[in-house]
Amino acid sequence: MKTPRRFLPSLALLQAFETAARTQSITAAAAELSLTQSAVSRQIRALEAQLGTELFHREKQTIRLTQGGAAYAREIRAALQKISTASLNLRANPGGGTLTLAILPTFGTRWLAPRLPEFLGAHPGITLNLVTRLTQFDFAAEAVDAAIHFGAPDWPGAECTWLRGEHVVPACAPDLAAERAFKTLEDLRAAPLLHLTSRPDAWEKFFERAGMAPQPLHGMLFDQFATVAQAAMVGLGVALLPEFLIEDDITAGRLVVPLHARMRSDEAYYLCAPRGRGPHRPLEAFRDWLCQVAQAAEAAEAARRDGSR
Repeated sequence: MKTPRRFLPSLALLQAFETAARTQSITAAAAELSLTQSAVSRQIRALEAQLGTELFHREKQTIRLTQGGAAYAREIRAALQKISTASLNLRANPGGGTLTLAILPTFGTRWLAPRLPEFLGAHPGITLNLVTRLTQFDFAAEAVDAAIHFGAPDWPGAECTWLRGEHVVPACAPDLAAERAFKTLEDLRAAPLLHLTSRPDAWEKFFERAGMAPQPLHGMLFDQFATVAQAAMVGLGVALLPEFLIEDDITAGRLVVPLHARMRSDEAYYLCAPRGRGPHRPLEAFRDWLCQVAQAAEAAEAARRDGSR
């Protein structure tokens, strides 16, 4: 269906409105856009006339968004950001082939980033942009092609491709391990335990699967993996961490595994992309590569575990 022209205002009008809405000032908007105050006022009046509604309350020398104007400003701001991002991507890669990926911070920096040169070397025409997202979001509202997700394959409106699972292990600072001299899981449960808000019942599951009777657990709560890992390194307690993401810390002696007990997480890592957007060559290439690399890495980790028994 063709959109009526009156509902497609010019970028100049939209930019004048968005700037005035953001700064709440015609004067500030004029300075930012290098226009006169009267020019900005005329552009906003023209937009209001085109839409058939007022966007601002005007009180003497001040402006204030109407309720509808505030909602419109949020959507226009997001749309202008999408246009800007698309233009930057095109300039960076005129031949196309840009992929914008949302990553989980620790998975992205510790596991994915060191492997990306391999992918980019094999696909020199693809430009990869990374943004950080901790939780699910609406793909329709973000200029993102795909996202790394940990959890269940339940992202609304998205196709989820399984990448790999994980085992978690108790990890702490060497000094804490020496001080506590852990010998049993009961010793471990009596220690200060560190918890992630995204995995609030991880320790309960860990002890339950070891056959231990449930009991209330206490300890510090953290909202990010990097923070809880750092807290474990400085001796604040024992954290239950994905083994494959702390290999370097264990090798360097920043963390130790005081008891050789591990748990397979119920959740897994997925590459999620919105359904219905049609074929996108960079995404297809990245998905094929990432699945192969992630699953091969997990198989290699399993082989090392079996070999160390």
